[in-house]
Amino acid sequence: MSQHTDRRAFLAGFAVHVFTASGAALAFMALIAAFEQRFPDMFLWLALALVVDGIDGTFARAARVKITVPHIDGDILDLVVDFLTYVLVPIVAIWRAGMVPPVLAVPLAAVILTGSALYFADGRMKTEDLWFRGFPAIWNILALYLFAFPLAPMLNAAILAVACALMFAPITFVHPMRVERLRVVTLVLTAFWLACATLVVASNFEGWLWAKAGLLAIGVYYLCLSAFRGRA
Repeated sequence: MSQHTDRRAFLAGFAVHVFTASGAALAFMALIAAFEQRFPDMFLWLALALVVDGIDGTFARAARVKITVPHIDGDILDLVVDFLTYVLVPIVAIWRAGMVPPVLAVPLAAVILTGSALYFADGRMKTEDLWFRGFPAIWNILALYLFAFPLAPMLNAAILAVACALMFAPITFVHPMRVERLRVVTLVLTAFWLACATLVVASNFEGWLWAKAGLLAIGVYYLCLSAFRGRA
């Protein structure tokens, strides 16, 4: 392979890593929206980050980044960006929205952030068949449900505390894109869930009753899949 070809391969691989890292910039935009209490805008930025997260792996494999840019660890880069979009931004949003009692807001956020950092660093986060071990720290998804279905602040705090504890429980949660059992059904329902979530956010969490019902029903479906999978 010529030096020119090597350089082109390096640039292609590096461009993929830049694309992945752009999720951090999207997280920053979402964070600004959360601080300014523009929560539909925040979820829009998080959705864009989710698109990046969903397709960057395909680009990375095509560019053979482990070979062409070996000094950058794509897995670590993914985790850094995911921590921002899945954990930090939604927890800030929950705090800024006043969803939990003020006296509990900061301590609970600190516990969730600390626990999530440990969870992300745990090499046992996924099982051999690519299910998540424990609650997978998808605080962005949980935040969406809390925005869509307003509850009393103490009840929100209890739900968040239970979810935090479940990160370290010997149970499994489904990865909707990698599940084998009922794969086609799960992928179709995941697409429908995304449509429901889009409509709920677009209505500022107030309208589209059928879309909210879809969020609830598909959420129950995911939980049932996880229950049938059993313990980790």
